[in-house]
Amino acid sequence: MKEFKFKIGAKDYSASVEEQENGLLQVTVNGKAYEVELPEHASAAHKPIVRPTTAAAPAAAAPAAAKPAANSANITAPLPGTITKVVANAGTQVKKGDVLVVMEAMKMANDITAETDGTVTKILVQPGAQVQSGDALVELG
Repeated sequence: MKEFKFKIGAKDYSASVEEQENGLLQVTVNGKAYEVELPEHASAAHKPIVRPTTAAAPAAAAPAAAKPAANSANITAPLPGTITKVVANAGTQVKKGDVLVVMEAMKMANDITAETDGTVTKILVQPGAQVQSGDALVELG
């Protein structure tokens, strides 16, 4: 389990991430638990879903992300938000966990990281861009 403590503005946050079976993560932010499905484990028919573990409301359908080239993988937005910073550049070698893009969602800055080691082949967003859950942000080769 990974644990994080951070501050946004004057508000303190505490988050933990615990990997579960079938590519699911249990993400807890300030005591509120969410079940998160990782894109690489999701079937082609549906995209990642982020939902509170106690919520009973149905999730809205996510738009289909652009299909990556045969030897590449798209890093997608886990939830709707606004791109605030693009950290990576095309041609940059990255390792799993390196920050590629920062996006604001639900009044929090979220680091979008590389899911595998690779080379950034294409940056698909710019700062200020509004993205939806499942939208492609960066292409890794």
